[in-house]
Amino acid sequence: MDLFHLRSLVILLSAVGCCNGQSVLPAGPLQGVQGKNVTFKTLIMPTDVGDFITVSWNFNGGSGLVPVVTSAPKGETVGAGYAGRVSLNSSTGVLKLGPLTAKDSGDYAVTMVTSAAVQRTGVTALKVLEPVAVVTIKSNLNEAVEFNSTVVLTCSAKGSFLMYKWLNGTAPLVADGNHVTLSANATVLTVAGVFREDLVGPIYCTVSNKLESDSSAPFNLTVSYGPENIAMAVTPTAEVQKKGSNITLTCSAQSSPAAVIQWLHNGVPLSVMGPKLVLDNVAEAQSGNYSCMASNAKTLRYLESTTAKFTVVEALSGTKITGPNGTLVAGNSTATLSCQASAGTAGTRVWLKNGVALSPSNRVMVSADKSSVTIKPVQKEDSGEYQCKLTNAVNTDSASLKIGVNFGPEAVSVKGDSAVVVKDRVTLKCTSVSLPAATYTWKFNGTRTDVVTAEYIIEAAVYKNTGIYTCEASNAVTGLSTAVAHQLSVKEGTLENGLTGGQITGIVIGVIIALGAIIGGVLHLRRRKRHLQSPY
Repeated sequence: MDLFHLRSLVILLSAVGCCNGQSVLPAGPLQGVQGKNVTFKTLIMPTDVGDFITVSWNFNGGSGLVPVVTSAPKGETVGAGYAGRVSLNSSTGVLKLGPLTAKDSGDYAVTMVTSAAVQRTGVTALKVLEPVAVVTIKSNLNEAVEFNSTVVLTCSAKGSFLMYKWLNGTAPLVADGNHVTLSANATVLTVAGVFREDLVGPIYCTVSNKLESDSSAPFNLTVSYGPENIAMAVTPTAEVQKKGSNITLTCSAQSSPAAVIQWLHNGVPLSVMGPKLVLDNVAEAQSGNYSCMASNAKTLRYLESTTAKFTVVEALSGTKITGPNGTLVAGNSTATLSCQASAGTAGTRVWLKNGVALSPSNRVMVSADKSSVTIKPVQKEDSGEYQCKLTNAVNTDSASLKIGVNFGPEAVSVKGDSAVVVKDRVTLKCTSVSLPAATYTWKFNGTRTDVVTAEYIIEAAVYKNTGIYTCEASNAVTGLSTAVAHQLSVKEGTLENGLTGGQITGIVIGVIIALGAIIGGVLHLRRRKRHLQSPY
């Protein structure tokens, strides 16, 4: 209390009188809020309630005494400026004053006289506080960049004897003296190298005095960050993709504001922007390394993803085996089989014959890239179905070709009776192994007959049918022929009866003649084989 108010208080006490009794007012000072009410309570004992003849309240704001209100037997008197603002309980001396104005701050004194003419007095002070209002947060930045920006928030308010407190949501905002600091009066909050979560709160500034408090509107500041945690995915995930298929790549990154996504193929930016890259009907030229780059225009930061690599492979199709055009003759011809696909590139080739893997030999040669097989010379066992299987990373395709090797005739033989009786039916059957099937001619005792089938039939044998029957098998493609002789004896009567001397002599002469014819024929065939040249 300054000297002026001290002097005023002394004058006020002199005006109301001073007694040796205890003050009837509680220890002060009182505090009230401008625009609201305040109550001056008294310390009157219950036994004294209602025993007062007069109660008088006076005010001294530094310009002298001003009567507030007086209660006397003749009635109540309200001082100028207090009409409608005071309420006095004459039984207890309690005074209610309001609504308060700033001018109501000062010293208040009460004098109470009992019916026994005992004077009770008291003095107290009243401080009228300006109400807390217009609490506002202002920022030095409209936008901030994580790690880069220092944010300074200033809280301002109207009111008296103000105290400031900051809240992050509902929790007190704690200053660590380094990253987050507060000014001495806590009106300024500084966040150095702001983090994205620092000011999400929202942030409130709460201002209070001893009588009331008020808070600011919620404050949020956009803190830009990223990009970070970039991730890219490829669907389907295979490292080898089939030509013509569809591939989708997606890219994501944590960023505020949302990152701009740029796609790169083998390090070269593509025109496609956005989180998704769709490759429809993919071609082989689109093989390679793909990545995405995220950028943030606010933070001016960039981040590239890891690389995804895939290879586009055309599926194999139109596989075909090209074989020899001419006729193949065993021991004389060479066969070359070539296997190619009309589309796609084969990674591996496999040759099979009749479903079994083809084994190379001194005659069967497979090229280094396995695209062809050469058989030199071909033999009859080389006939069969040849299959070529081509495989790459996306599929398998195959083709087959049947080839036949002409050979023979071989294993020529004649089956039939060697001895019959007159009138028996005789069937001689000539067989051989040959491709194509052999044609047959027959000779009897060296003389060519009209029979050109595999069977020589005698419906009813007679004696003159006795002799040497020669079957000659021929192959028109290979140019080869082979002859085989078969002896037949025709007897009179049963086969058990002996021959007459004349019959025996005739048979011997016939056999000698037939043998001479056979030997001559065999010598002729051998000379023909030496001069035979294959047309292939």
